[in-house]
Amino acid sequence: MVQWTAEEKQLITGLWGKVNVTECGGEALARLLIVYPWTQRFFASFGNLSSATAILGNPKVQAHGKKVLTSFGDAVKNLDSIKNTFSQLSELHCDKLHVDPENFR
Repeated sequence: MVQWTAEEKQLITGLWGKVNVTECGGEALARLLIVYPWTQRFFASFGNLSSATAILGNPKVQAHGKKVLTSFGDAVKNLDSIKNTFSQLSELHCDKLHVDPENFR
């Protein structure tokens, strides 16, 4: 389990407070899908991912990116129990969606 110092917690929460989840989430997921196109296979239900323009303009990419960063925000709020915060998400991605855990390293 991760043990954060008080200073680390303050730095993490301070930095996270500057993040625009809506804007950055969509951009981050879009960048993942563009730079690592093989990851698109996990998002087949998102529709058109045929080009960078299509990915950047895809509302499902934007919404899921926001969802991902929102979960990061939940973790920031619970720094003392990150493992518990992400346990259900981990099970979903590994057991139901069959995403290789190496993709999260």
